[in-house]
Amino acid sequence: MTTNQILWARTKDELVRSVERLGFPADLGEAVAKHLGSPKAMKRMISYLDYVKPTSGELIVDEMLAIRSEVDAWKEKKASEEANARYNEILNYGLGTEDEL
Repeated sequence: MTTNQILWARTKDELVRSVERLGFPADLGEAVAKHLGSPKAMKRMISYLDYVKPTSGELIVDEMLAIRSEVDAWKEKKASEEANARYNEILNYGLGTEDEL
């Protein structure tokens, strides 16, 4: 197993334990971990569970969706910034064809 896989597995286990401590089934924790996808997002969820201590599964799922939405928006923003940087590069320097050299 790679270092990233080990980190993901440990963070997932920590998330599942946090869900179980609140009295919910481990399957809920497994599903939340799967949908969040990254250790960083799972850590955010663990913090939410530890500090807010939600009383229903709906609150847990709602927070999971909110975190996932923020992660997706951040990824989209980064992709847009990268595309914009490439576009500006083309505007400033051209396409780099041999005719321009």
